[in-house]
Amino acid sequence: MTEPMRNLDDPAYAALAWRRFRRILGWMAVLAIVCAAAGVATLYWWTGIMPLHMGIATALGIGLTVLMGGALMGLVFLSSGSGHDEHVDRFNEQYDPGRQD
Repeated sequence: MTEPMRNLDDPAYAALAWRRFRRILGWMAVLAIVCAAAGVATLYWWTGIMPLHMGIATALGIGLTVLMGGALMGLVFLSSGSGHDEHVDRFNEQYDPGRQD
């Protein structure tokens, strides 16, 4: 007996998948804040007193970079875990004649 395909077309599964994505993004936001604070603290330790705008720019640059990386990685997990990757693979199977399964 085959297991039914799980995908984001099922509202219950979509809610679960997006809730998992938001949880990953929440933890990445906490990590981004910690990394931004560590970056500003390290910069302060190396250079001493710095202009306010430099601290804000550093915190935003580090924090948003970490958050963007986490969001993109979370979308990769969402795509893989929801069956979208397999669906696209089956859809493109006819256009990839050299592939051996």
